[in-house]
Order: sequence, then C-alpha cells, then structure tokens
Amino acid sequence: MKRLCLAFLLILSAAPAFAFTADDPMDDPAQEARARELARELRCVVCQNQSIFDSNADLARDLRVLVRERIAAGDTDAEAKQYIVDRYGDFVLLKPPFKVSTYALWLGPVVIFLLGAAAVYFYHRRRRTDPEVATLSAEERRRLDKLLLDDS
Repeated sequence: MKRLCLAFLLILSAAPAFAFTADDPMDDPAQEARARELARELRCVVCQNQSIFDSNADLARDLRVLVRERIAAGDTDAEAKQYIVDRYGDFVLLKPPFKVSTYALWLGPVVIFLLGAAAVYFYHRRRRTDPEVATLSAEERRRLDKLLLDDS
C-alpha cells in the first residue's frame, strides 16, 4: 500500500512535465494550426506591437501555452480567445472590437489628426492676415474711389 501511494505521489509530481511548453507543437496538426492562428491575433501586452506568436517575452510565451491548453481542453477558437480577453481585456486583441470601451483606440488617432489639421489651418490663416492691414468698409471704399477719380 505504501508503495502504491509513493508511486501515485511520484506520478502526480511529474504531472507538470506533461504540460505544454510554448514552442512544443501539439500532437494534432489541426489544433497546432488553430493555436498558431490564435497566437497571431493576440497582442503581447509587454511588447504591445507584436503578436504573442512573434514575441519572445515571457508573458507571450505563457499566453501561447495557455492558448494551447485551452485548445487541447476542447475550447473553440472563440472560447479560447474570450478566455484570454476576460483576463487581460480587449487591449490583448490586435484588432479590438468597436464598442464603447474601445472608442479611444479606434477614434483617438482620427481625433488627434483632425485637431492637428485644425491647428495648422488656424496657424496659417492667422499668419496670412496682417493685423496692420485692415479691409475697407463700404464708406472707406467710396471715399477711396472718389479720391482716385479726382486725381485723374
């Protein structure tokens, strides 16, 4: 009985050795292809401009392992992706959805561009207008025309 318990404990202690590692492909090529495709859609939150597939950061490696584990557990691609999003938020997606919480991500660059364009427009408009040169009113225009006609 003691030997059976000892054998059982040894098997349990070796269980982490059976876990996935980030760079070991899965046994099923279809599942491996799914895991790689999902890894290309998820952002490395450390690197921020790379997918977890391309990143060498430790967190990206952990996320690749997590994706493989979720797929091996039978999750669909959407379920595996949602599992990651639930833990890290929409920021982890390279293509975040267009919703209230991500308006800043989608509209921020457009708003910044429009503000910059408006600033440039008003700067050049103000610069073109010489404050010392004023436009003539209708009365001043008539007086000027009369003076010019009198000189001729």
